Amino acid sequence: MGPTRNVVLLGATGSIGESTLRVIRKHQDRLKLIGISAHQKGEKLCQIAHEFAVKNVHLGHEKDIRQDLHAETNFSTGPHALNELAALESADLVVVAVVGAAGLAPTLAALEAGKDVVLANKESLVVGGELVMETARRTGAKILPADSEHNGVFQCLQGQPEKSLDSIILTASGGPFRDFSVEQLSTVTPEQALKHPNWSMGPKITVDSATMANKGLELIEAHWLFGLPAERLKVVIHPPSLVHAIVQFKDGCTLAQMSPPSMTFALQNALLFPDRMEGVEQGLDFSNPLDFSFSPPSPDKYPCLKLAQDCLVKGGTAPLVFNAANEVAVAAFLRNQIGFTEISDIIKDTLNTADFPHASSLENLLAFDQEIRVQASAFLQKLA
Repeated sequence: MGPTRNVVLLGATGSIGESTLRVIRKHQDRLKLIGISAHQKGEKLCQIAHEFAVKNVHLGHEKDIRQDLHAETNFSTGPHALNELAALESADLVVVAVVGAAGLAPTLAALEAGKDVVLANKESLVVGGELVMETARRTGAKILPADSEHNGVFQCLQGQPEKSLDSIILTASGGPFRDFSVEQLSTVTPEQALKHPNWSMGPKITVDSATMANKGLELIEAHWLFGLPAERLKVVIHPPSLVHAIVQFKDGCTLAQMSPPSMTFALQNALLFPDRMEGVEQGLDFSNPLDFSFSPPSPDKYPCLKLAQDCLVKGGTAPLVFNAANEVAVAAFLRNQIGFTEISDIIKDTLNTADFPHASSLENLLAFDQEIRVQASAFLQKLA
């Protein structure tokens, strides 16, 4: 049994945060929570701080919750303080479960401090992949993927020679509308989109799953994590979400990683790697029939996936543009300002009008991200 690892959890009150806490509860002899953050939900953050006796607490929303915390707790607010928490000297692992491009700065702060990062924020690599990977190489910090698909690939590649890899296939449930016609998609409501058939996730990522923008972001993330070009990264529809990733090797052999559709499996693998211990939940039951069907995604039904694939081929800051426009569009859809199919319209219009300058620093990336959000918001106003 290895030593206890000190864990900082950024995004503690979200769905990934909740799954991470379940793993930590199960393995308190191996994992000690020493820092937590949330954008808002101060009451829930306080509850976590009390349960796990957390010494460092950060709330992004400008609200002072010190009166609800133990007197000796270090409380902070603001983005600069979040980066300081990510680089906490006593931390061994930093779980980045912050939603959206806001996860890039703390991810870089943790890596710059030499902290191993359990990455559950795909936008960090989508927006700043080159910078993130270069920082990890320079400091020697590890990036342990916690998305179920990328962690599945990570598991399949253990012990395999790097040159033996041929291609990676990520699976997608197809979301709640996989059996809808293109015409039916135009009438989809936010309430319908938030009812995912398999996974329990936050609103933004649930909508992304329905449009399959999420799978497009994951392809871009896989490019940076595993070093493969776009033509060797593929997606298949697998409705039950039992197979999370498929890896094909040059000799024609294929490995797949399977587990029930819960984030605790991938998170525990990343948090305890390379050790394997009793899981939070039971694995697959092969005494009952299981569905291992696969099919290709329809480009007409999932235009966001095709747009993301095009951005991966284009490279540079094109993925950043896709991500920023998508975040603006999804937020508008959740506010009932636009229709479901107009999410891809806003992304496409933004991509067609944007420049793609080279941006290698965090400051330049964040400035360009804000510029694209303004452009996407302008297209939004025309539709709303």
